[in-house]
Amino acid sequence: MSATLPGANPASLPPAILGQRYRLERKLAQGGMAEVWLGTDLSLTRHVAVKLLKSNLAADPIVAERFRREAIAVAQLSHPNIVAVYDAIDDVIGGARRQAVVMQLVDGKSLRQLLDEQNRLSPELTMHIGICVGAALDCAHRANLVHRDIKPGNILITLDGRVLLTDFGIAKGLDGGDDDLTSPNVMMGTAKYLSPEQVRGRKLDGRADLYSLGLVLYECLAGRVPFLGETDADTALARLNRDPTDITRLRPTLPQGLAALIHRLLALRPSDRYATGAELRTELQRIAGQPKQDYGNDTSRDVSRGTPSRGRPAGPALSGATTLPSATGPGAARRGTPVHGGRAPTPVGGYQPRPGRPAGAAVRADRTPPSTVRPRQQPNRKFEHRAGPSSIVVGVLLVTAFIVAVVLWVTIGRDDPGSNPGSDSVVPGDSTALTALTGSGAADIVSVQTFDPEGTDPEERDDLIANATDGNVATAWTTLCYENRFMSGKTGVGLVADLGSARSGTFTVVLGSAPYQVKVFASAQGTAPGTFGGWGTPIGEFNGLEAQTVSVELTTPARFVLVSFNELGTDAGCTNDNDFRGSIQEMYIA
Repeated sequence: MSATLPGANPASLPPAILGQRYRLERKLAQGGMAEVWLGTDLSLTRHVAVKLLKSNLAADPIVAERFRREAIAVAQLSHPNIVAVYDAIDDVIGGARRQAVVMQLVDGKSLRQLLDEQNRLSPELTMHIGICVGAALDCAHRANLVHRDIKPGNILITLDGRVLLTDFGIAKGLDGGDDDLTSPNVMMGTAKYLSPEQVRGRKLDGRADLYSLGLVLYECLAGRVPFLGETDADTALARLNRDPTDITRLRPTLPQGLAALIHRLLALRPSDRYATGAELRTELQRIAGQPKQDYGNDTSRDVSRGTPSRGRPAGPALSGATTLPSATGPGAARRGTPVHGGRAPTPVGGYQPRPGRPAGAAVRADRTPPSTVRPRQQPNRKFEHRAGPSSIVVGVLLVTAFIVAVVLWVTIGRDDPGSNPGSDSVVPGDSTALTALTGSGAADIVSVQTFDPEGTDPEERDDLIANATDGNVATAWTTLCYENRFMSGKTGVGLVADLGSARSGTFTVVLGSAPYQVKVFASAQGTAPGTFGGWGTPIGEFNGLEAQTVSVELTTPARFVLVSFNELGTDAGCTNDNDFRGSIQEMYIA
């Protein structure tokens, strides 16, 4: 079980040692039937998770027996993607009999927590979760167990990226020989993630779990489940009355084959789904192994698309025909539309005449008689062009207008700290030219600090902070080097910019690493939030395969802006074991 689940409360029990071996330390979380405690195995001197049946249910013999059977069933499963069960205890605490299951302590968080924080996940992380849970389910199904409660809260993700399935509390045997101690008139499971056969009360097999996993993967990609009603009953019945919304409408640019896989998992008839977890895992591995597609036209996550940005040009990463997925970078060419030349290509074969008159000789022969008079050496005076008063007046007006424009350009450039005159004349990637513009943007950022609320490192390259606002794209702030692109399970790592006071405007970030996933948050509080939960919903989400410049509009005044990496790119400057790092070349507001 997870060691970082929410709801950690002060102990509600007197200090106790279960079975003369497991000391209860503190409560980590609680559900409808049980509480999860952090415990210490006194014999092996290690931390464990203790799942303790609630006192009001412990007296129910059916519930207690079902609780005991979970421990026995899961103890028979040995798989790296299933939380291990160590022991089952029946003991007296505070004068009352209590049942407990001792399990592996998982250092991480649940997928439910991750989705609550990030709303949607990348296709790569979603496929990784599907591969791991598919393998776990294949192991359980081969052991004749149907989990029946696949949902984000029962999927745990460790800090190093491992995915584990937990909570077999309502698992049912496939052989049908044992009574599962549940009423036939009660739908077991969570309404949002039930399979159609669970809703109908039909006989189940492993394909019911695969359907529920399909709902979980759909939510990871779309940010919501496809079926949701006003009540649990409405939610459960919705999947019997309509097909799920095509996920490509909510996430247009998924890896080829992934959308079809999700919808096959969500087929109404079990025979139309994948037959086993192993088959699902193999197909996900095949899709994940494909060459990466260009997600440049994915506007599903663009929260401010169409708003032209202002300020500095892009950094050196912007060259050639580039695209910016889900971003509103400076200029339309950086917002997801490839940059192409304005001329149409010359047809094969060289010049082609316009439609209409065919090419070839003139229509009529030239019948002009030859002249016998020697041509004049000078043109006739009456045809000479003379500069009259009107031409002189027009010229004077043009010169005057040009002088006025130059004066205004210089005056505005000096007086308006928020303007950036002449930015079109700066060649992208010219760090010298960009350095000259520091007064127009970076100066508005009072200070910058690193943001790594879930890290155990002493710092996240605090020594490079100044590089993010020095006006020079040749320098950059970088994260530490990580062993995987998802920072070993962290929600994110980034920089917090203090604008000094609540401000509106266009906040721009020049990214120097790719591929990337970046989220931008804003806060008007007096102090910057210390956790991701304190920042609320992101105001901008961007992802791409090439380093780009991204911008968001601060339509609501904000003092603090957080730029957070959720996925890092490879970096040759890192070691082989830790070769993933994110980079921000510049941040400014205009």
